[in-house]
Amino acid sequence: MNLNTILEVKRPGSSEQIGQWRDGYAWLAGGTWLFSEPQVATSTLIDLDGLGWAPLTSTTDSLEIAATCRIADLHAFEGPPAWRAVPLFHDCINAFLMSFKIWNAATVGGNICMSLPAGAMISLTAALEGVCTLWPRDGEPREVPVVEFVTGNHQNVLQKGELLRSIRLPASALSKRYAMRQMSLTHLGRSAALIVGTANDKGADFLLTITASTPRPVQLRFAKLPSADELRHAINEQLPADGYFQDVHGSARYKRHLTYYFAEQIRAELA
Repeated sequence: MNLNTILEVKRPGSSEQIGQWRDGYAWLAGGTWLFSEPQVATSTLIDLDGLGWAPLTSTTDSLEIAATCRIADLHAFEGPPAWRAVPLFHDCINAFLMSFKIWNAATVGGNICMSLPAGAMISLTAALEGVCTLWPRDGEPREVPVVEFVTGNHQNVLQKGELLRSIRLPASALSKRYAMRQMSLTHLGRSAALIVGTANDKGADFLLTITASTPRPVQLRFAKLPSADELRHAINEQLPADGYFQDVHGSARYKRHLTYYFAEQIRAELA
């Protein structure tokens, strides 16, 4: 879609060149949402491509994913054999509903900043204990766990003009075993529930991440693998009946059922 309200496109070579933030500014990475509908309040796009961030930076301690990393680049990442959770990248990416154009243009950071309940990159990075690095317009960079970054449907902790720089996944999470379940009401439709469990060997440090069925990610952590009753009780403690997200992709009651059903499947698989 052409955006007929845009008067200027800035292409800074560094963040220092951006200057003071003004009303009407918008960050541009992949642009899959910006160019999907009219942006009547936007007059200036700031293209992040010129900042030249490496899409993926792997060390022995972590994997850093630049906010501008394309979905296709993340899908191509293999990682060392010890990082047993890397195949989860493919599983979550395949939960997207996207054309080949979006596949090669959409960014990890864009999906997270949209902060939709069914954001598959939110599901992925939250489940793998990701930490966001944010660049405020004035002030030092700050870090926020992905599970705390999204606060509701299309809501997050970003302040005016603040930029998501990267997401860091620790090697300790990447090395864990995982199990994932996802369901959509329609073939290739938006996720009604996307739930991921991770655990060390013998079920220690069991982490269940609930997304898509809830407005924001919900995590439950156990020192050891819980029983079925313990897990269901913990879900009830964190998620009352009115804590589920209802939309055209599924009723709250349906999503609650999926959450219980998939959580127990994941628990049993990782036992």
